[in-house]
Amino acid sequence: MRLSYNFSLWEMTKSQTADRLGINNEPDEAQTENLRLLCKHGLEPVRKHYSVPIRPSSGFRSAALNEALGSGPNSQHTKGQAADFEVPWVDNMALALWIMDNVVYDQLILEYYKEDVPNSGWIHLSYIDPPSKNRRQSKIFDGKVWKKLD
Repeated sequence: MRLSYNFSLWEMTKSQTADRLGINNEPDEAQTENLRLLCKHGLEPVRKHYSVPIRPSSGFRSAALNEALGSGPNSQHTKGQAADFEVPWVDNMALALWIMDNVVYDQLILEYYKEDVPNSGWIHLSYIDPPSKNRRQSKIFDGKVWKKLD
């Protein structure tokens, strides 16, 4: 099932951890709709701008998968509202700054980024509907400390 022009439901729900542990990671109808909106409004603009495939490392997570990964119960991944990804050959800081200026988002988190290693870490991007509810929070998290991204 296609969620948007460049993204499928399969790639937004694929999880090696779920496969290994036998965890069902299938979203319901509302979660699938949230994934569709995230792809349309969040991931597609990035894909269009950089003109290279984006492969999310984490999209939707069922509650059981989210718990197995040690993430909190309020994670937007469990609602189908968030994805973690990188763009090949693009500095993750430059990517985060581009997203801040060009994409409607709820949360943008540059996770585990090290300034001296441009391809370190990844982007966490979330989107909620309606667009007016998006908080436009932008942060950096190095695994210990949260900072504002600006």
